[in-house]
Amino acid sequence: MGYTGHRPALDVVLDGLRRLEYRGYDSAGVAVLDGDGGLAVERKAGRLANLEARLDEVGRDSLTGGTGMGHTRWATHGAPVDRNSHPHRDTTGRIAVVHNGIIENFAQLRAELEADGIELASDTDSETAAHLVSRIYDGDLAAAVRTVSRRLEGAFTLVVTHADEPDKVVAARRSSPLVVGVGEGETFLASDVAAFIEHTRNAVELGQDQVVVITKDGYEVTDFHGEPVQAKPFEVNWDLSAAEKGGHDYFMLKEIEEQPEALANTLRGHFTDGRIVLDEQRLADQDLRDVDKVFVVACGTAYHSGLVAKYAIEHWTRLPVECELASEFRYRDPVLDRDTLVVAISQSGETADTLEAVRHAREQKARVLAICNTNGAQIPRESDAVLYTHAGPEIGVAATKTFLAQIATNYLVGLALAQARGTKYPDEVAREFHELEAMPAAVQQALGTVGQVRELAHELSDSKAILFLGRHVGFPVALEGALKLKELAYMHAEGFAAGELKHGPIALIEDQLPVVVVMPSPKGRAVLHSKLLSNISEIQARGARTIVIAEEGDDTVKPFADHLIEVPAVPTLLQPLVSSVPLQVLAAEIARSRGYDVDKPRNLAKSVTVE
Repeated sequence: MGYTGHRPALDVVLDGLRRLEYRGYDSAGVAVLDGDGGLAVERKAGRLANLEARLDEVGRDSLTGGTGMGHTRWATHGAPVDRNSHPHRDTTGRIAVVHNGIIENFAQLRAELEADGIELASDTDSETAAHLVSRIYDGDLAAAVRTVSRRLEGAFTLVVTHADEPDKVVAARRSSPLVVGVGEGETFLASDVAAFIEHTRNAVELGQDQVVVITKDGYEVTDFHGEPVQAKPFEVNWDLSAAEKGGHDYFMLKEIEEQPEALANTLRGHFTDGRIVLDEQRLADQDLRDVDKVFVVACGTAYHSGLVAKYAIEHWTRLPVECELASEFRYRDPVLDRDTLVVAISQSGETADTLEAVRHAREQKARVLAICNTNGAQIPRESDAVLYTHAGPEIGVAATKTFLAQIATNYLVGLALAQARGTKYPDEVAREFHELEAMPAAVQQALGTVGQVRELAHELSDSKAILFLGRHVGFPVALEGALKLKELAYMHAEGFAAGELKHGPIALIEDQLPVVVVMPSPKGRAVLHSKLLSNISEIQARGARTIVIAEEGDDTVKPFADHLIEVPAVPTLLQPLVSSVPLQVLAAEIARSRGYDVDKPRNLAKSVTVE
């Protein structure tokens, strides 16, 4: 977070950091310039509250001025202790730097600095930037930052201040998020618009390898060589209330309950004059007709949404679809060409592994369609087309409403391909879309399970492990349910395709082990339904405690369920949108029962911007 303007910088920066803490909370720090040649820095390991306690201890009057910056850290180089917290200063104490990302050649740079007699005070890669800027600074901070940025390798955002230039903040970005906020007599920098949404909705997106200088009167953008760049302004379409808890106990519960609205907003405007319409498509119908293979690349929860996409796209288009972990995609040398469509899914649009997968696909001449929740992010900018989800800000680190919005958007991609390729008649596409359009109401109905699931979560909170089973589109839901439990409750949890149970995992079944089963509809997939009933019978015979998620009216499952959670009956391919909801609540409430912070699980950050 960076700021310069007419307000006390410390207050603005701390408010911004509170809204950014979901991105990292190993430590926090601030730097403020007083305008008279003073640069004050305070930092502290742990949550932002630790920093605020430190500020109260030393006195906040020691950090006065209208220009400042701050940082919340997710540790990459160096343990999360005070000396590794940002901001970092040079040996003169007149330059301060905060940094997101990884400087990959930091060992070489550190050795170079130490050879010059500079003793580094931290274990971080970030501190090297402060000393490099200091070594070449000659009165022009922006020029020094540009020179240093050209030397750095890796993904980074740098924000730099100098006591000799107290009315400005300089920042550089490469493959790491950074956005400018423009107010009246004040300007902001942040890794997320949530940091400054209280003050302005007017924002500016920065491109790759660009440097921005902000003053209270505005901003100037150049490339790393000093050439002026025309930045792209945009308006944030949500307000501060969307980033606040709104009376809920924690953000994740608020965001779970916002899922019907997120789905409706994501679908809105995508069916016009009887046709599926995609945002900023930039791919003609002929481009979609030429596609002969689809790759879906993503990480974590987004990857699970991609697994659901595989079922839908193959069913509707008869195109082969491969779903790949983005971190593995480019290293296995996938077969790509001009007729390959790569769908890259990333909530933040800055996920490092997915960004590199996009770049690899473009190098191989494949077409890339990005699915993203963040306007102006790097992945959409480097893709041939983008389809935005409109889930609004998601503060809870574990994805919920963005997951459902991604699934819905994947369905839109599948229908657009079917429409362009003629594998479905226009009336069939319309019918599928209208079924999808009814899903916000179905998800709202699924939220009626929250109270029941909360009680169950309290009963299960002492369990050592929980297994999840599913078939067809229920399999990705099982994987996602297990991931949520790992993320939030720090429990051993595994998701399995139920048909694989007898091929090894059944050895894990023991007396009273909770097993969550995602049942398919007895109407849409009768064969799979009967087979999954057999699986439940097998685990019950071995003493498992069964928690069954099934559609309303499916009486056949009742004898097999120790706990039955009923969700609305919906078309088979759309079932993940309702069956995921109770699993989200289950994970959050087990974590809460165990005394953990639901919104800020340990070791995790919202956006993974380093490989």
